[in-house]
Amino acid sequence: MSVSAPSRSTTASPQTGRSLRVHSKAEDGTTLSFEIESAPVRRAADEVVVEVAAAAVNMSDVKAVLGQMPYARWPRTPGRDFAGTVVEGPDGLLGLEVWGSSGDLGIRTDGSHGTHLVIGAASVRAKPRALSLPEAGAIGVPFVTAWKGFERAGLPKPGDTVVVFGATGKVGQAAIQIATMLGARTFGVVRREGGFDGHHSGPLEIVAGPGPEIAARIREATGGHGADIVFNAVGSPYFDTAHQVLALGGRQVLIATIDRTVPFDILAFYRGQHTYVGIDSLGLSTEDSVSILAQLTPGFDSGALKPFPVLPSSIYPLERAAEAYAKVLGSTRDRIVLAPNGHP
Repeated sequence: MSVSAPSRSTTASPQTGRSLRVHSKAEDGTTLSFEIESAPVRRAADEVVVEVAAAAVNMSDVKAVLGQMPYARWPRTPGRDFAGTVVEGPDGLLGLEVWGSSGDLGIRTDGSHGTHLVIGAASVRAKPRALSLPEAGAIGVPFVTAWKGFERAGLPKPGDTVVVFGATGKVGQAAIQIATMLGARTFGVVRREGGFDGHHSGPLEIVAGPGPEIAARIREATGGHGADIVFNAVGSPYFDTAHQVLALGGRQVLIATIDRTVPFDILAFYRGQHTYVGIDSLGLSTEDSVSILAQLTPGFDSGALKPFPVLPSSIYPLERAAEAYAKVLGSTRDRIVLAPNGHP
């Protein structure tokens, strides 16, 4: 919840917040616009107020504004990820620099694209010491999605082979980081030959080309074994190739798609003893999401995990939010971040 009218007993704080407000869905990317509303910040006894320093703009934030999520509520303040400082709450939390993400914030409740965010005190987690506030505010959705996918499929371990389809996307990059940190032999699949500029803690083998060629190369490289885990961050375009590369007992993680239906070889599925895992980070509460971030914190503090680079040119004030959203809709490679209280 951000600065909208409370739904239960709350107290007004000394803070006055400014936040983006969306009253109805945009027809398309050319009509994205936001009002900036000011209102007193209110919190309940079990909540804290976070002064938001940085909040990523995710594709899911854009899709929600475009009305592509039927459960998104109107009006609301968008924004799923955040980093900032606790300015109201229990004495032990005041001044704490925190980070977070959520499947509820910005979708079902008011989110982080405003100067202040009100969340449950149970959902507060200290950000990694190694990260700046802009970096911490840009971590959330991709890393939460990647970790949850691996967690449900069974975390990679040394000796496992992991293949990540969509390696250059944000979730793909996060999945590669986690897989290499955990010691798995990792392949990243990209559309075209070329270097991979994302971080990885161990060796990474990049594969490009037509689907059958990708599957054959990975099978050959693994002595015919294939992949113990396929993290398919693209969906339908790679579904068949992912199926071809799965080892006996392998697991495929699916987080997105282009086409809703694909041909499905049931015989090969059950003879291969395969498992398909679907992950929707919008189904994770704020507390679920920050619990995952807490598990990732040691990796960021040790340097085994690295944040996405946040360029100064990719940090936008609230007044330029429409530009920031349009950049994400245009599939920019940059991580786009709002700085509601001015450049951190």
